[in-house]
Order: sequence, then structure tokens, then C-alpha cells
Amino acid sequence: MLYQWLETQRALMRSLDAWTALAAAPWGVSPPAPTDAEAGAPYEGDARLASVALPGCDWMYRLLQATPEPPPFGIDSVRIGARRVPVSEAVVDRTPFCTLRRFERRFEPASSEHRSTSELELPERAQACVLLVTPLAGHHAVMLRETVETLLEDADVYVTDWANARDVPLSEGRFGLCDYVLSVERFLRMLAARGVHLLAICQAAPPALAASALAAATDEHCAPLSMTLMGGPIDTRVHPTMIDRLAATHDIEWFRHTVIDVVPPRYPGAGRRIYPGYVQHAAIVAAHPHRQVALESRYWTSRVSGDEAAIATSLRSLKEYSAVLDMDEDYFLDTLRIVFQEQRLARGTWSVGARRVLPEVLTATALCTVEGDRDDITGAGQTHAAHDVCRAIPETMRRRMTVDDCDHYDLFTGPRWHDVVHPALQAFWAETGQGARLAASHPSNT
Repeated sequence: MLYQWLETQRALMRSLDAWTALAAAPWGVSPPAPTDAEAGAPYEGDARLASVALPGCDWMYRLLQATPEPPPFGIDSVRIGARRVPVSEAVVDRTPFCTLRRFERRFEPASSEHRSTSELELPERAQACVLLVTPLAGHHAVMLRETVETLLEDADVYVTDWANARDVPLSEGRFGLCDYVLSVERFLRMLAARGVHLLAICQAAPPALAASALAAATDEHCAPLSMTLMGGPIDTRVHPTMIDRLAATHDIEWFRHTVIDVVPPRYPGAGRRIYPGYVQHAAIVAAHPHRQVALESRYWTSRVSGDEAAIATSLRSLKEYSAVLDMDEDYFLDTLRIVFQEQRLARGTWSVGARRVLPEVLTATALCTVEGDRDDITGAGQTHAAHDVCRAIPETMRRRMTVDDCDHYDLFTGPRWHDVVHPALQAFWAETGQGARLAASHPSNT
């Protein structure tokens, strides 16, 4: 099995540390210490690699790491207006396959002479929050760190942090696409009293919409105030991409025999059948080599400049992008079948357990869909198709946005996200928030 072979290479990588130390010694520097989370070594931050002066040592180390561990979110504060506001991170709910993280803004009382009139007038009440439903499609949730930081300008943010399947024991059972839906529904119910603006990115869009519909069908008060779907495959029949065509032209058994592997013994999830992260990472780099090159170029430019802050930032971006996770076999194959081959959500044929997914029950949830005009992962119109699915939402509560000169990743990172998408979302929430104010005021501690 390839997974086991890669584990052997990791063992060799640990041996390479000694060689790196000898090579770096004449320069009076230390080589990067291993980020071997499996062996219990803690993640010690980006400075470890940034401190390596010997050209190529850190590049070789990163290259030979099959699936590096993701860095922590590490969001200590955000700037809101002229103020720097502390942020606390906490785990507020957990399932075997998902951790729900809360990023809460901690406003400190300011004296009246330092507070604006608008701040003095803001009510001291609970604010609506944002539930960021992250895709379970290769990258760890921390790749959306920039997105979370930006959203914290508006509200407290809750993030679905999906587990690496290799770390989930077989005793916890399997995990399929319907389990993903039920997890999101659970989080929506937990946050309902506060008011939730749901934001789902990429492959999170179909199950997030399904979870919203199931929650609303049971209790209309559990439906989100608004639902924003960005670059998500709601209907892959519309302008299919290379990914869509690959899924449509191969049956499930082909994928099962071609890309599924077994977690080797050294991990808690030993024996679990998975779609390995190393395969996903290879596919991601092959499909978007320009992004990998841009990240590497930014890093090496910062190394040459000697700017320690730029080195740390660019290295973090590299680690966030290259850290991938293993998916449970059931989830991967379910997604292929339900979303990409049968389009059950768009056709109205999806059931989660005994419950039918009925998006038409969403009548008071505002809907915004966002697409990039250069997105080669989710085809043009696939996300906007949610408006046809959610046909009971009033037209005044709908927004459709296609961003010019924007690829898939631009939707939630970089200048397009900051300058175009996020301001549009702020306006959307302000116009359709059902009276729930998303503002830089004092949130509750719940």
C-alpha cells in the first residue's frame, strides 16, 4: 500500500534531520525540527523553518514531508475600525469527525471620551454570528484563516474544523456525506437562539444548504438568518468542469479501486479506509500549479529580503495550503455519487436518513450566491443554481454575484475577497439580516 510506503519515507525524513544539522553547522544555525505530531512533538510555529539560513534545507524538508501538520489558527486580535480587539478561540462542540471552534471578539470597555456617538448608541445585546462551514475537500480548515480574520470585523465566527480521518478510531464508526449534513444541522440548532448567518465555501455548499433545509423543516426558528454559498457545486450539470467530467465518466467502483487506501498502524484510525491526503495534494498542485509557484515565490522573496515578518507570513501560507487531511471513504464516495454524479440536491431527490431534503421550506432565509468568472473548480452557474432550488425565498431576499477576474481561491483569499466579496457580504447582511445587527459592538459571552 502506498500509504505505508510513504510512512517509511517519513521515517527516512527523520533521519535526514541529522544530515541537515551537519550541513547547517558551518553556518552556525539550526535545522528545522520535525513537525512529527504523530510522535507527540508539539507544533512550535513558523520561526523554526524561517531561522534556517542554509539555502534549500527548509525547502528539502518541506518537499519530503508527505502530509505536513496544519498550523494553528493563532488569531489573537483583529482590527475593527481604529481599535485592535482581542480574540479568544474555544472549542464549543465536538463530534468524532468535527470540532466547532468559536472565535469571539473581546471588547474592552472604553471611556466615553474615547467612544464615538455611534458606539455609545449601540445596544448591549447579543449579536448575530457567522457560521463558516468549511469544505471537507483536501485542505484543513485553517486554510481559511484569512477568511476568518476578515469576518471577525463583523461578528463572532464559528468554524467547522473537520477531523483528519486517519486520527479517528474505527470504533467511532464511518462518516458519510449525510453525517456531514447532520453535523451542520446540529451546529445550526445550537446557535439558533443567537441568530446565524451561514457562509459555506466550495464543496460545503450542498450539505450546508441541505442542513439548513432540514433544520427549517423541523423548526423554522432554527433556519439561518441568511445563507451565502460561494463557489459551491449545487448543480454540476451546469457548465461542467474537468473535475465534474472526471466524476461523471468513472463509476464509483473505479474510484474505490484507484484512490482508496488504508490508514497504517501508527495512527489512531489504523485500518480505516480513506481517500488519502497525499493523493489530494498531488491533484491540487497539478490542477493549480500557478498557486503553488506563487506561494513559493513569495516565500523565497521574503527570505532574500530578510524580512522576518514576511518570512513568517509567507511560510504560514505555504503550510496552510500544503497541509491536507484524509477523508473517510464513505464521505468521499458519497460526495461523488450524490453531488457530482446524481445531482440529488438540484433534482430534489436527496434524503438524509428518512428525511427528505426540501429546500422550498426556506422562506425567511436570505440567499446570496457568489461565483468567480475564472473558477475552474466550480463551473459558471453551478452555485447560482441554488436560487432555482430555493424557490420559496422572496426575490427581495436574493443576491447573485459573479466576481470579475476571480478564480476559485480568490473568492475567499486575497484582494478579490477583501475588496469585492467581503464588502458585498457586509451589504447583504445589513440589508437582509432580519434586524440582526452585525456590528463591532459588545457581543454576549454565550
